[in-house]
Amino acid sequence: MAFGRLERNPGSQPMSEINMTPLIDVMLVLLVIFIITAPLMASSLKLDLPQSAAAAPSDAPALLALAIDAQGGLFLGEQALAADQARSTIEQRAREAARRDPATEVQLRADSRVPYGRVAEVLGWVQQAGLTRVGFVTETTAAGAAK
Repeated sequence: MAFGRLERNPGSQPMSEINMTPLIDVMLVLLVIFIITAPLMASSLKLDLPQSAAAAPSDAPALLALAIDAQGGLFLGEQALAADQARSTIEQRAREAARRDPATEVQLRADSRVPYGRVAEVLGWVQQAGLTRVGFVTETTAAGAAK
């Protein structure tokens, strides 16, 4: 028999700190996923836009996005329009947008190889529907971006 102090091991104590390692791992995986997918979320319609040194993004609150590809095909946003229904669809959407907000801006992206007559025709449809604010989307040139 030993005469000394008897020490009892109180057992494991509850951990009072949050283990941050799993949280950081999950956040880094999410960050990598967003970094990889962000460029894929850009416009999938490939156009060769005209270049301009004065190109600046618009801050219009409401807009109607139209695009004309090199073959003259029309797109409303990212949705391709059938050639026989393009005019009626564009005029209908423009009328609806004009009814909601008369200051709605039409942002027109036209491939640089599209004849001006086709662009003017589409602009005529939009103006007949009641929208008068039109913005031509261009790409900035290297000289314009350096300023």
